[in-house]
Amino acid sequence: MSVAAAAFRRALGAAPSPVTVVTVVDPHGADHGMTVSAFTSVSLRPPLVLVCIGEAATIAAPMRHAAHFGVSVLGEGQEALSLLFADRNARGFDAIPHRRGPDGSILLDGAAAHLECRVVARHPAGDHTAIVGEVTYARATGERPLVHLQGRYTAVTPLPD
Repeated sequence: MSVAAAAFRRALGAAPSPVTVVTVVDPHGADHGMTVSAFTSVSLRPPLVLVCIGEAATIAAPMRHAAHFGVSVLGEGQEALSLLFADRNARGFDAIPHRRGPDGSILLDGAAAHLECRVVARHPAGDHTAIVGEVTYARATGERPLVHLQGRYTAVTPLPD
C-alpha cells in the first residue's frame, strides 16, 4: 500500500532541507541551473554527495550527459535566487553574481557553501534520477545557510567549529 502524496509531502516537510542551486554546463557550453532541495551527503571516504533531479526538470537533459556539476548551498537572504531557479523559464546567469569553480561550474556569490562534483553514478528513482557526485572542490563561506522547513524558508545559525 502506498501513502497519499499529501501525507508524504507533510511528513517530509517536518525535516529541514538545504536549499541549493545545482549548475551544469551542457555539451554545447551553455550553463544551466536549478533549485534542488533533494541534496545530501553520502560518504566521507570518498567524499560523495547525492542530488535528485526530476525527469521533467529543465536541468534533467544536461545532467544526463554531464561529467561534472556544481552546487551552491544558498545563504540567508537568497530566497529570491531559490525562486528564480525554481522557475522553468529562468535563463542565464548574466545578472547574477557568480564565479566559476576549478572544474568550470558556476558557483553563486553569497552562498553558504560551494561544491564541485564529478558524476560517479546515476540511478533511476521513480520520476527522478539520483546522481552521485564525488566532491572535487568544497568551500564553506561562513554565511548562514538557507533551509526549507514546513513549506517556508528559514536560515540556521552554524555551530562554532
